[in-house]
Amino acid sequence: MARTVLADTGFLVALLSRRDRYRQWATAQAAQLAHPWMTCDAVLSETFHLLGPRGALPLAELLRRHVLAPAFDLRAHLEAVLAVMDKYADTPMSLADGCLVRMSEILADPIVLTTDAHFGLYRRHSRQVIPYLAPW
Repeated sequence: MARTVLADTGFLVALLSRRDRYRQWATAQAAQLAHPWMTCDAVLSETFHLLGPRGALPLAELLRRHVLAPAFDLRAHLEAVLAVMDKYADTPMSLADGCLVRMSEILADPIVLTTDAHFGLYRRHSRQVIPYLAPW
């Protein structure tokens, strides 16, 4: 069964950083899940920042090879993203998380790859659990 894989920052950092404690988990997930993995610009920005200059090259290669694809127009979904961020303001929810929650609402059969425990709290369409894979 094909799933729409949504890649979060923590998963991408774990996959591309040899020092990350979740590297083995991320590598195992990457080997099993079909491409392209969908993400948003906010996740890409966070990931490029966290990986730094050395990590930028492998991340750029994932994008060039279409393993990872930006697939979200924030402008078109701005109000919905801001509303979900307001709802989870006490968490607090990042822009990247807000975009992924919205993507889980608009893309078919989503599953989020994350190392962020907050995805267990977030809900799509206000009350539906967001399917996700995490290393714990």
